[in-house]
Amino acid sequence: MYDYLIVGSGLFGATFAYWASQSGRKCLVIDKRPHFGGNVYCERIEGINVHQYGAHIFHTSNKELWDFVNSLVPFNRYTNSPVANYKGRLFNLPFNMNTFYQMWGVTTPEQAVAKIEEQKSKAVALLNGREPQNLEEQALMLVGQDIFELLIKEYTEKQWGKKCSELPAFIIKRLPVRLTFDNNYFNDKYQGIPIGGYNKLVEKLLAGADCRANADFFCSEYREWRKFADRLVFTGPVDEFYEYRFGKLDWRTVRFETEVKDVPNYQGNAVVNYTSHEEPYTRVIEHKHFEMFGSEVYDCPKTVISKEFSMQYREGMEPYYPLNDDRNNLIANQYRALAEAEEDVIFGGRLAEYKYYDMAPIMEKAFIAASRADACNSV
Repeated sequence: MYDYLIVGSGLFGATFAYWASQSGRKCLVIDKRPHFGGNVYCERIEGINVHQYGAHIFHTSNKELWDFVNSLVPFNRYTNSPVANYKGRLFNLPFNMNTFYQMWGVTTPEQAVAKIEEQKSKAVALLNGREPQNLEEQALMLVGQDIFELLIKEYTEKQWGKKCSELPAFIIKRLPVRLTFDNNYFNDKYQGIPIGGYNKLVEKLLAGADCRANADFFCSEYREWRKFADRLVFTGPVDEFYEYRFGKLDWRTVRFETEVKDVPNYQGNAVVNYTSHEEPYTRVIEHKHFEMFGSEVYDCPKTVISKEFSMQYREGMEPYYPLNDDRNNLIANQYRALAEAEEDVIFGGRLAEYKYYDMAPIMEKAFIAASRADACNSV
């Protein structure tokens, strides 16, 4: 008998298992995949840790959390600085002075502000005092025509499978605009990749728990979870847990085409976004650049790239991004109400909450959930 049966070994489940084990609780972690770690799992190919489910960069301003993960596995100094490719023209991201120089040839913040305001003014005039009704109007009001057309419009349409004029404005309520020559994508104080890959981090998090792979909660004896544990921690799809009582929730997913290239350096950067419809994929990841720097890149004679194709979720695929439209939010709130009423079940993570999370916030939530659960168990 266990204190907790934890369904899913992604960062919520693994972090919960760590803190529960540290408190002396006995945990059984099951995962339907043949491996542990959820979407942060890496596969070793040609001596390179390949992010099997898309690029994951850990970043946080929480020093306590940063110190904690580094106490388990030291992190490297990777800094996320993606590049956008629009029909062969390259632009730095996020939007900063490098981007504005590449776009307009401006060299000072004053010139950049003047150009942005000039372009924004056209969109503001067209709105004539009303609020933006869709993503296109919102983006044009924030950054103007040039940036929208080259770096936002087609990329976003590939990502969501809809025209920008058909997408809600809230998706892009804010766009980071920096008036410095700073290509660091994140504003957080700390960021990096675990040295040796994310599998090492997950192994440390799960070290105190019993773990079973290839165990699908819904198609196994674990469905009758009370036979195994006092409480359930569920990180799978909340609609499936409740047998789709209110309908199925919609997702966007990503398909990957991964290939080995017989060159040591394919694109010179870990992340290159392709913002034109000319390429069907949204971006290309070159995995070695997450962990190899400088001359190290050439010590490894081959490289591995993954092309990412955004598409509508279908049965059997991995759900990635929730569609936060009116229909899905209504259904999700009904499931959330059921979940909140559960006494012995803890729901956590992207699938269980129908909410997108970065890695650091989901680990923080798991720690809080484990602490509360332990406090309840101690009463």
